[in-house]
Amino acid sequence: MSDAGQPKIRLDKWLWHARFFKTRSLATKLVTGGHVRVNSQRVSKASSSVKPGDVLTFPKERDIRVIRIVAVGERRGPAPEAQALYDDLDPPKPRDWQAEPQNPRYEGKGRPTKKDRRKLDQETR
Repeated sequence: MSDAGQPKIRLDKWLWHARFFKTRSLATKLVTGGHVRVNSQRVSKASSSVKPGDVLTFPKERDIRVIRIVAVGERRGPAPEAQALYDDLDPPKPRDWQAEPQNPRYEGKGRPTKKDRRKLDQETR
């Protein structure tokens, strides 16, 4: 089967167009680091071509993103235009901010706040 009729684009450029990365150089670093898979194959060249129908797997922040390319795109446009370029096969789960570790309050551990220090000063007088 030939791919003559399908438009192609560089992988780093598509990741930038789809607004997964703020700059194209950040997308290039991720690809050249070997952290991106195209159709289950590890890719380490930013100049690799991708086309509609390809499935990308890559880390983004604390999640692993699985994306199917729907369109190539002409430019890096606004967010709604960028979201039309792909289907999210495994959307990131909402974070539970309460479950993440926080700085400990002063109860014999950590640094006391100004309010806690004033309270300690009053108790020691």
